[in-house]
Amino acid sequence: MAVAIEESNAGWLALGGRVCAVTGAGGGIGAEVARQLVAAGARVALLDRDADTLKAVADGLGAADRVMRLACDVTRPDSIQRAADQVRDAWGPVTLLVNNAGALYADAVMDIALDRWNQLLSVNLSGYLLCAQIFGRQMIAAGGGAMVHIASISASIPQPYSGAYSVSKAGVKMLSQLLAVELGEQGVRSNVVSPAMIRTPMSEGIYTDPQVLRRREQIVPAGRVSTPEDIAGAVLFLASERAGYISGQEILVDGGLTQAWLGLIPRPGFEKEDAPAPAA
Repeated sequence: MAVAIEESNAGWLALGGRVCAVTGAGGGIGAEVARQLVAAGARVALLDRDADTLKAVADGLGAADRVMRLACDVTRPDSIQRAADQVRDAWGPVTLLVNNAGALYADAVMDIALDRWNQLLSVNLSGYLLCAQIFGRQMIAAGGGAMVHIASISASIPQPYSGAYSVSKAGVKMLSQLLAVELGEQGVRSNVVSPAMIRTPMSEGIYTDPQVLRRREQIVPAGRVSTPEDIAGAVLFLASERAGYISGQEILVDGGLTQAWLGLIPRPGFEKEDAPAPAA
């Protein structure tokens, strides 16, 4: 179910006028985070390597005076710095960074080539560091801010045959904790949102088979696969002053999946169909 941001919620979050940067804004999660930030009254800089996709996202958001699109490669410090300078010169310092740019591909750990390993880490982890450094300096100069990093359930639970993905997302969690500790006294908070089994353009290929979708839905207590709207809601909360005393933490947005593992293991006599009928 899509999340609608009403004016009362926008006021509750107190994000009006906030200067925000969202990386990977051309993708499913990034675009929805940007949509909800704009709906909450924030000014949002959309950063992505894909200029055409970025234009489509920006055009769909409306609010042209509060949306800026910038072609940016998060693996290149000069590209990030150029984007950060443009945002600061137009709107002032960024006080919210959503680190969301990501890559995923299939590969076995024993077979992965070093260049492919480094390529994924450069986007999923080193890019997060570079953005945290560059935009973090603006936050320090402004007297504080918040960073929200998109990790994954696979940061804590190994996702096999996905190359460096789990390693990169585990690194994001630790990076966020380090930033929370080192920047806390300068008024900067850092937190992580970790999705599980989310349906986005990057993962859409997994869900083209209806049987795969149904099997995935069946193992989630919430009964459905998550959406970008689910993730964006958690991001906006952590970005807001409603979460002003939360730092170095992770919100796992998984519909209860991680609590269901034991229920997926066959245990005759302790399964749903074996439960005694309720008393009349």
